[in-house]
Amino acid sequence: MAIDVEKMPKLGFGLMRLPEKDGEIEMDRVCKMVDSYMKSGLNYFDTAYVYHGGKSEVVAREAVVKRYPRDSFTIATKLPAWEIKKEEDIERIFNEQLERAGVDYFDFYLLHSVEDGNNYDTYVKYDCFKWGVKKKEEGKIKHFGFSFHGSPELLEEIVDSHPEIEFVQIQLNYLDRTNPVVRSGELYDILHKRNIPIIVMEPVRGGMLANMTPENEARFKAVRPNDSMASWALRYVGSLPGIMTILSGMSAEDQMEDNLKTFTNFEPVSEEEMAVINEVTDDILSVPQIGCTACKYCVDGCPMNISIPDVFRTINTLRRYPDDWRSKNFYSGVTATHGKAEDCIACGQCESVCPQHLPIIELMKEAAEILDKKEN
Repeated sequence: MAIDVEKMPKLGFGLMRLPEKDGEIEMDRVCKMVDSYMKSGLNYFDTAYVYHGGKSEVVAREAVVKRYPRDSFTIATKLPAWEIKKEEDIERIFNEQLERAGVDYFDFYLLHSVEDGNNYDTYVKYDCFKWGVKKKEEGKIKHFGFSFHGSPELLEEIVDSHPEIEFVQIQLNYLDRTNPVVRSGELYDILHKRNIPIIVMEPVRGGMLANMTPENEARFKAVRPNDSMASWALRYVGSLPGIMTILSGMSAEDQMEDNLKTFTNFEPVSEEEMAVINEVTDDILSVPQIGCTACKYCVDGCPMNISIPDVFRTINTLRRYPDDWRSKNFYSGVTATHGKAEDCIACGQCESVCPQHLPIIELMKEAAEILDKKEN
């Protein structure tokens, strides 16, 4: 059965940035957030094999599957190319995911982070597209697609040669429309022209678009004084045709409440509001920023236990506010339990999994110069 975009919940609950305390997911808070989400008539939960160090699918089981009837929610998860070393790994991972999530089937299943090079090559090598079709025939997958971090050229090649693909998940937000690495405007056009349903990830750019300078916040508040900065980012992507679901990796109750407010009696972005979004976009792009979305794929495998996204968050703040003492205090707090930027051994593990293709090794050298030598 084809996906009816109009009937899909426009806000998806991404189980990627869940609230934690002392390194453990706070299940009581997650359950409350799930309850608020479901009570609002929404039911799309997005997880993955690698989220929260492998705990995210278990959270889906405990907070959703065990607490709600199976036909009242939809759950999506993903097959990670970088965990596939031999053909047998595919079935092993999939069966482990079913067990972790406590389900007999997944409503939506994705090849995770398809991109030019290793990941795509792995999916082709092990014929994962054909495998996905087989799982659909077995009733273990209801809808099959992929998440994408590659070039527009590769996206066109894949969707034109694989008509079995029912949807594609891309990074899309108002800041990345013309980003020369992400090229999300081009990706959107390719999918929309082919009427392929689009799932949006990183609509708030890893939280970046929820935290504005006072000047840009004032621009938005002048038009909609009662709306959050995040709501502007979500309304932008929600106003685009062909969008199936917009994922938000909510990590606190107030974020859930604000997002539900945005999608209750949803208001598309007007021409006047789009002009403001363009002004803010131009201003943000005038100051070079490290394009980290804090997905944390780089963190788990770091041999020096460096919280790379937090290092970049510090650098980005200092680029805009060179004298902000709070950034240095924040970094001191991070390095109390994690490695410093100068501890980087340039092993490249982080770069091999970064969806944004950041030159992390070089950026860590810059960070060490700025953050660590000042402390010594």
